Amino acid sequence: MTKEEIGQAIIEIIEDIVPDEDCSAVDPSAQLREQLDLDSMDFLDIVMELRKKYGVEVPEADYPNLATLNSCVEYLEPKLADK
Repeated sequence: MTKEEIGQAIIEIIEDIVPDEDCSAVDPSAQLREQLDLDSMDFLDIVMELRKKYGVEVPEADYPNLATLNSCVEYLEPKLADK
């Protein structure tokens, strides 16, 4: 997957989890949880969707790597390179 595809996949997962949030103007370098009012359960749902849809395991120690859209893409790019 390309960086753009990974970013779009993350946005789609977030839209499924919190359909009331407007993801069209997400600042890729700002904290997702603050921009979209995500709580800890929403965040865990995102992690679980990544595992279910793409087979990506994200250890709890790596959760800070998923703070922004940019950091998500950077973290997931090597894991999704062959997807």
